[in-house]
Amino acid sequence: MLRVVVLANAVGLNAYRAGNFERPAAAVAVVVALAAWTAVATWAYADPSRRTAPLLLLDLAVALAAVLVTPLVKGPGFNATVPGYWVMGALLAWAITWHWVGGLVAGLLLAAADLGLRDHVTQGNYGNVFLLLIGGPIVGFMCASLQRMATERDAAERAAAAAAERARLARAVHDGVLQVLALVQRRGPELGGDGAELGRLAAEQESRLRSLIRQQDSLAASTDTTETDLAAALGALERRASVSLAAPDGPVLLPAGVVDELVGVVGACLDNVAVHVGSDAPAWVLLEAFPDRVEVSVRDEGPGIPDGRLGEAAAQGRLGVVESIRGRVADLGGTAALTTGPWGTEWEISVPRVPAAP
Repeated sequence: MLRVVVLANAVGLNAYRAGNFERPAAAVAVVVALAAWTAVATWAYADPSRRTAPLLLLDLAVALAAVLVTPLVKGPGFNATVPGYWVMGALLAWAITWHWVGGLVAGLLLAAADLGLRDHVTQGNYGNVFLLLIGGPIVGFMCASLQRMATERDAAERAAAAAAERARLARAVHDGVLQVLALVQRRGPELGGDGAELGRLAAEQESRLRSLIRQQDSLAASTDTTETDLAAALGALERRASVSLAAPDGPVLLPAGVVDELVGVVGACLDNVAVHVGSDAPAWVLLEAFPDRVEVSVRDEGPGIPDGRLGEAAAQGRLGVVESIRGRVADLGGTAALTTGPWGTEWEISVPRVPAAP
């Protein structure tokens, strides 16, 4: 909308000052070019996937060219440039995309182009340049602040929704699953043999579930921003039989909450190996750290997962892979890819260094 408004202003002013042009035909061509680029830019910026550096560079180049061509159209001693305020479109596009730095760079380039054409600087010229130099950085700073506030708001809304859902599920577990586990715990010893073992396992699971419920009932989302070494946390999993870990020499620091979730994901992968391949089956965990992400691979040499088995398990309500692995990774803004075949099964998990808010 701003581009259309400043284009209408440029067309009107140049028409009003038509007598100031030494080359009227060239002036018409420049104004037509401004109108054409306004249409192209409006279409291009409408799709976020097209808002790339080449588009922004071309946008600013068109604005600079429109300013620099002014002496050829109006002749020496001109007062106002042909585009006038039309250059605001490119200036603000840089400010919105690259924040105050982009606004300052674009403002400096436009101001230098404008002042470089003039024999002397008047108060009006100085005022226009001053607005360029402060307008771009201020708009860029405001955009960065708004984007940061929106990210924090979205994160708070997601945390509140997740806390409410966890509390609802905790109540459902308390009213159903815990009662069954308590019954198995009481009746198991009476049955003897395997029943006693089931009673013992039920007691362990009841204790774990009650601990989780006590944590969730508080509805207090974790605000712990301290960083923890993911490599060291995964190293604790090597205590499991036949688990081998390969990790970088130095620490891989991530927020404590992210580390806890990734350890849970890897633990779920290893649980699947123990259940479906064997408690002593070898498994390999590979941790790789990159500037923008961390990648964890978990591989075994089992028979693989038959086609359609995961879909069948999900249809039966068994959501271990979907929730324990893919769901956790998705909550961190990452991806979890599964590759399986007669040679074995491998999970490739990628999580950004800064979880997406996004």
